[in-house]
Amino acid sequence: MNRYVVKTKDKIVEQVIEKIDQRSLIGQKKYGAMMMEEVEGKDKDLNDFLTDVQEEIMDALLYIQAARHCLRDEVEDCMINRMNVIGQNGNDGLHYEEEEEL
Repeated sequence: MNRYVVKTKDKIVEQVIEKIDQRSLIGQKKYGAMMMEEVEGKDKDLNDFLTDVQEEIMDALLYIQAARHCLRDEVEDCMINRMNVIGQNGNDGLHYEEEEEL
């Protein structure tokens, strides 16, 4: 078996590699086989792998949309909190109108 030695010192790349490794171990435990065993044993064919990819991409799109909703909600909450702080400090915004009249 060929073993690849990770040469990068990039911490982000190292974190991704570690996550891939952990994901592989989870998959092996869940499905009882390594992916190469599925290929070599013909447990899956090209169409099966393409279907898996398609389903994963569709899931990713759902996660992206859900994340957008979370981000929008967080931004709205921040804006509301900011407006509350501004109001608590006695800023009613009237000085902006007064400056425009000058």
